[in-house]
Amino acid sequence: MKKIVVINGHPNKESFNSAIAHSYINSALSLGSQVRYIAIGELDFNPNLQFGYQQRMELEPELVKALEDIQWSEHQVWIHPVWWLGMPAIMKGFFDRAFLPGITFKHNKEGESEGLLKGKTGRIITTAGDLSIEEYEEIYKSSGLVQLKKGILEYCGVSSIQSDFIGPLCELDEEDRKEWIEEMKNLASLDVI
Repeated sequence: MKKIVVINGHPNKESFNSAIAHSYINSALSLGSQVRYIAIGELDFNPNLQFGYQQRMELEPELVKALEDIQWSEHQVWIHPVWWLGMPAIMKGFFDRAFLPGITFKHNKEGESEGLLKGKTGRIITTAGDLSIEEYEEIYKSSGLVQLKKGILEYCGVSSIQSDFIGPLCELDEEDRKEWIEEMKNLASLDVI
């Protein structure tokens, strides 16, 4: 039984990102996985890392619980829209506040970093309002994906990260959106194996 955490970085719980998150969750559960869900936009925390790394801010209870769910998981599914070629501010604030030295990574005496989320795998599902996959990859060099996959998750030890891109959403009709929601069942079945 695989332990999966689904993390939705869209601040609006009525978003398409929420719909695909719930479709993935329902599919993974039906396949026998244990699943926990983190809707970052619904967490009660200050997203501003006010003192940088010079002074540790106390983690709010909902951040502590989210970190427990991430540590508990074997597989992480990150779902978010591309805004200004990156992630929404609340999602970036989540990483700033929760993915801290000694929690998701550490430095050894030589100053080299070591990820503390080793042994976990991942999937990133990105949506884009008016951006095609070709534009995202060729013109913008998958900037948001590089930030999340390489700069955060792999840095913290997550490996075997798959990625999926949905867009441009502005060109999808209701039937297209239903097909993408249905596609989450296939992605969940790939991840559960």
